[in-house]
Amino acid sequence: MNISDEGQPLDPVWLEINNNVCGGLAGAPSASWVAERFTGAGWSSRSASWESYEVETSWCRIEVDPTDGDTLLNGVVDPRRFEDLAAQLTRFGLQFSLELYDDDGELLGEIEAGTPPSAS
Repeated sequence: MNISDEGQPLDPVWLEINNNVCGGLAGAPSASWVAERFTGAGWSSRSASWESYEVETSWCRIEVDPTDGDTLLNGVVDPRRFEDLAAQLTRFGLQFSLELYDDDGELLGEIEAGTPPSAS
């Protein structure tokens, strides 16, 4: 995985809030593969651990964590751009579920979409 700092850094206004987005990707080949897709879309990425990545743009920063099954996502997103994050995952051809929360931990929205990646 190529690490990239070419993308825009997270707008500082979003640094002060708690994580407000979480989700899962079904059938993603690896966290590295997911991070590469974000990097290809102009986001920056960096290693968060041996197998996890943090990807960001001006309106979103999420950690991409592999598990035994799905790949997990969690981080912060500008709530006005929640659907843009879902659209990005759809463009990657991923089946996913996302949840958006407010500062009190109340669920604001959910999106489940996409189709599983085709086996190549």
